[in-house]
Amino acid sequence: MKYLVLAFICLAITAQAQVVKKEIPADYGYIVKIGQQAPDFESVTAEGKTVKLSDLKGKVIMLQFTASWCSVCRKEMPHIEKEIWLKHKNNPDFALLGIDLDEPADKVKKFAKQIPVTYPLVLDPEGNIFYSYAEKGAGVTRNVIIDKSGKIVYMTRLFKQEEFDEMKVVIEQLLQ
Repeated sequence: MKYLVLAFICLAITAQAQVVKKEIPADYGYIVKIGQQAPDFESVTAEGKTVKLSDLKGKVIMLQFTASWCSVCRKEMPHIEKEIWLKHKNNPDFALLGIDLDEPADKVKKFAKQIPVTYPLVLDPEGNIFYSYAEKGAGVTRNVIIDKSGKIVYMTRLFKQEEFDEMKVVIEQLLQ
């Protein structure tokens, strides 16, 4: 039994060590850093459900920052829906929140139908959530991956296929 526990601990450490490490370029406009505790927030979804980030601790969390006027977001969101959300939405250890910058609920609902996406979109009417992660004036298309302990482990900017694919690997590794 002792060896089984030791083997499990070694496996867990190895799995954690394999998570992709990435330097985030300064021009990405983040004010948060890899390894930092993710800034907490509370808001409501476009459907009116209250969401608090700290209530999701213990899950792998993907925050996708978006807005209806963002053409790059519109390009990326179908990939997120198909390749991440539909694959992991039934996993109790995973959560995905789209954070919509400075738009009212009716516009956000219409936006979700146009793309279409089914993952929850959270309202960020004054940009308080967005600006706790990114610099004032920074572009909206970005993703933040948070591990089960609440720490930021990966961040993207714009939609680059190679970076997106790497992010999917990070999510898979964290869910193992």
